[in-house]
Amino acid sequence: MNQPRSWSPRPGMVGLAWGLAAVSLLVTVLSSEATSRLLLGLATLLLVGLGAHGTFVRPRLTADDAGLAVRTLTGTRALPWHEVKVRLARTRRLGRETVALELDWKRGEDEQLFVLTQMDLGTDPRDVADVLHALRP
Repeated sequence: MNQPRSWSPRPGMVGLAWGLAAVSLLVTVLSSEATSRLLLGLATLLLVGLGAHGTFVRPRLTADDAGLAVRTLTGTRALPWHEVKVRLARTRRLGRETVALELDWKRGEDEQLFVLTQMDLGTDPRDVADVLHALRP
């Protein structure tokens, strides 16, 4: 039996989002111009959203002998190994290649695609894919 493995956004990145949200809120409150307050308020909401997402979806992905569990803001979805395909998606934009982990889940007529990036996993998706392929029975 393998030990469960899990991946989450890096705590430092989540902390940075919360810290920037606090600074943005302070600057918003201290701003004397209405337009600046509006734009800074929107930036604050965005940063709070990013911080909250990184905080509440921990761990983002868990793998064990039974399968995978993906946590989202609406709950955790259990994905048995026989119902999920694990693959890497590579995209090239502006001369830079990015890699994402795709979990393609299908049970009968229900299906869902989970796309997890390095920000979601806290590490390179290629490394996570290697571990998942090794864990898969």
